[in-house]
Amino acid sequence: MFYCHWRLAAGAQAELPAEYPERAAYVVDGTVEAEGRTIHPGQMAVFSPGQPVLFTATTPATVMLLGGEPVGPRFLEWNFVSSSKDRIEQAKADWRAGRMKLPDADDAEFIPLPEAG
Repeated sequence: MFYCHWRLAAGAQAELPAEYPERAAYVVDGTVEAEGRTIHPGQMAVFSPGQPVLFTATTPATVMLLGGEPVGPRFLEWNFVSSSKDRIEQAKADWRAGRMKLPDADDAEFIPLPEAG
């Protein structure tokens, strides 16, 4: 698993190696070009495995790179993500019962779990 924080000057180039099969880049600010596409602030690009990816900053840019080995299948329901459907069911029960601590600075509102539709 890896995480990298790039700050690139306009015109700078940097390469994301092919070492890991799952790789992505999130542009925080500025714009970059990679694999023939322009990636803007707030966008994440996911790259196919096997080849290095050359980035060129078209403006000064901050880019977060992340990836690693595959972690296996994931299940998603509402705000819960897990590799186990049973764990998601437990999280849903914990949420409904109020057993999950809300963040200290954001605990004034409880949002009920949506009913299955």
